[in-house]
Amino acid sequence: MSLTADDVKKIAHLARLGIEQQHIVSYTKDLSGMLELMTQMSNVDINNIEPMAHPMDQTQRLRADVVTEQDYREKFQAIAPQVEAGLYLVPKVIE
Repeated sequence: MSLTADDVKKIAHLARLGIEQQHIVSYTKDLSGMLELMTQMSNVDINNIEPMAHPMDQTQRLRADVVTEQDYREKFQAIAPQVEAGLYLVPKVIE
């Protein structure tokens, strides 16, 4: 699909973008190229291709799930101005 300069102006207007007149030709060429690439990609047969979680087929390194700090919750809540049922009470700031 090939766009015209008028198409690009309409798209820019709908997107509320200001495009200078001297750049309209390059935008027309670039957007037409993107649409052509999408058309080519939509014609590719992907029926026998298994989806990948990552394009490099890598796995993420995960750290060991171990506790590294002590639980200071009771200590912190003991010095808090207001606590109820294990939650910190704060003044209402939004009506």
